[in-house]
Amino acid sequence: MNSAQDWLTTMDIDDDFLDDELEGFGEQPLFEHFRFTVDRGQGPIRLDRYLTARLEDTSRSRVQIAAASDYILVNGRVERSNYIVRPLDEISIVLPYRRRGLEILAEDIPIDVVYEDDQLMVINKSAGMVVHPGHGNYTGTLLNALKYYLKDAPDVEAILAHRIDKNTSGLLLVGKTEEAHAALAAQFYVHSTKRVYQALVWGNVQEDEGTVNAPLGRHPKDRLCFAVVPEEKGGRHAVTHYKVIERFGYVTLIECRLETGRTHQIRVHMDSIGHPLFNDDRYGGSRIVKGLAFSKYRRFVDHCFSIMPRQALHARMIGFVHPVTKEEMSFEQELPPDFAQVLEKWRNYTVKRES
Repeated sequence: MNSAQDWLTTMDIDDDFLDDELEGFGEQPLFEHFRFTVDRGQGPIRLDRYLTARLEDTSRSRVQIAAASDYILVNGRVERSNYIVRPLDEISIVLPYRRRGLEILAEDIPIDVVYEDDQLMVINKSAGMVVHPGHGNYTGTLLNALKYYLKDAPDVEAILAHRIDKNTSGLLLVGKTEEAHAALAAQFYVHSTKRVYQALVWGNVQEDEGTVNAPLGRHPKDRLCFAVVPEEKGGRHAVTHYKVIERFGYVTLIECRLETGRTHQIRVHMDSIGHPLFNDDRYGGSRIVKGLAFSKYRRFVDHCFSIMPRQALHARMIGFVHPVTKEEMSFEQELPPDFAQVLEKWRNYTVKRES
């Protein structure tokens, strides 16, 4: 997949579009996909006018931005706003999802802005923060915080270019204009962005480097989880490259580079090879997986769990091309205090155990 047209064309197969790293079950995708077949009696009309008349609460300028970003196909070909619609044309358009019937309220919630210009923001999200309002999380989200942060710029709307899980910390990219968001989103879904995570996993990972190439889909029995699912049963192509950073005997610190970005990808892939993330309660990491469960060791592990009551996963680096300047940009963020403290506990424990 190497062009906007390629990934837009895949929409004909996959309607669960652009759902990378959702918070969990029931979240909306970041984009909406619409298809139209032009009536036989339709007279000549510009493509942007035709779509504006048929899309609810969608301005002509929004349609024009989609066209300029190669997000509109007519009969399988990218077309611009001035294309003249013909009877029986098959039209597909992708637009950023806009939640209906739920106003995002501005809330004075502290956020860590790593970088900002008039086109985009890079945010260091804290663990425990949901990125946008949804079922059960109507307030206290990153979008509520961004609405307050941008309160003096009423014409600017923060639009997420991707997501990371509620209990994952680290870097998140946000567009401040529809044009910037469209350009950033295209980079994510042709996999030209660079994303590096750090994770603490159970077990002594034997190989210094490795790759997990296994399709992912909804778990057949637990709809809150994902699992390795054969492609013929609906699994989606997913690839994670990992490298060992530091070994502690019973746990290992690794770096993960995403070739794709499926929901819970690192968590599921590492669990699938016998190394669930430390304290990942959804994928079996919130119990002692390696090491004998003697009382002293159990107390040590429980103490680590209490320091970091979430999966040990941090989005450490993100790289992309600026949508306007075309400059290659890269940002890194050190591990948060809870993660760093747990690592230090394991270092000290390993030294004492080996002495």
